[in-house]
Amino acid sequence: MPRLSLTTLFGVDPITDDEHHFETSWILPPTILACLRGLISLYTFVSIFIFWGWYGTHDDRASIGHSFSYFTWLTYWGIGFYTLFAAIHTACYARTGRSFLLDRWPRAFRVLHSLLYVTVTTYPFLVTVVYWVLLFAPPWFDEIFTGWQNISLHCLNSVYALLEIVLPATAPHPFIAIPFLILMLLLYLCVAYITHAAEGWYPYSFLDVGDHGQKSILVMGYCFGILAAVLVLFLVSWALVHLRRRLTHGKIKRARWDPLRAHDAFVGTCGGEQLNEMKSMPVYGEVMGRFTSSGGNCLGG
Repeated sequence: MPRLSLTTLFGVDPITDDEHHFETSWILPPTILACLRGLISLYTFVSIFIFWGWYGTHDDRASIGHSFSYFTWLTYWGIGFYTLFAAIHTACYARTGRSFLLDRWPRAFRVLHSLLYVTVTTYPFLVTVVYWVLLFAPPWFDEIFTGWQNISLHCLNSVYALLEIVLPATAPHPFIAIPFLILMLLLYLCVAYITHAAEGWYPYSFLDVGDHGQKSILVMGYCFGILAAVLVLFLVSWALVHLRRRLTHGKIKRARWDPLRAHDAFVGTCGGEQLNEMKSMPVYGEVMGRFTSSGGNCLGG
């Protein structure tokens, strides 16, 4: 039995490069998709620096450093960086018709991009559920700024995740990502307890084991509950992507300069079912090469 590489397990084999899953959408042209992702990234980073500016001007500078101990903030940073890089990749694809940067970088970067996509379409839902179910205590916030901050961190984060599930032409999440999701949660748990050991406070109250460990069983229950929640949310996210792919029949809006744009037109003109059968034949690449060189004439004349 042949060994499966990590690139195969993450669905980023060279044979899938021309599908441009991460840079295309089934409904939006690449240019508009790049602009949307860029706007989300811009809002994310601008809002973070506004929050920090507010802390700095309201005698709460310590909260700037403390923010790096919260899973909520780390996830929000992740959304900002994913949408930033996704916007750059999408813009390059819209401009050239190729994955301009990913084609030049080591293939490991495609694996990391795929893993980052899984995190930004799973963790934000976990943050939203945990905050509104376990942490939020009514009434609503007295200050408009505080309310806006919490909406950005605990509501809009899931909106961005949902947009990344619904709009792009991405494939369903690879199940090999599950161990990495769990590992990152464990690493965050280390961050939380290092914070307590170094500064004497817990980022989240449900992680407090008590002065003598009397709450250890309760904390363990919370941790296993969050583990179960992230697995369920991963499956929900995977199912939504799978449903989107099924309803859209794998449709992709390609860039103007994408060499396979002519191929898609050929499929629509000459019949998609025959093309799907041809893809399984060894001579398919040769046939498509002749088709491209002939200028896309279905009859070859």
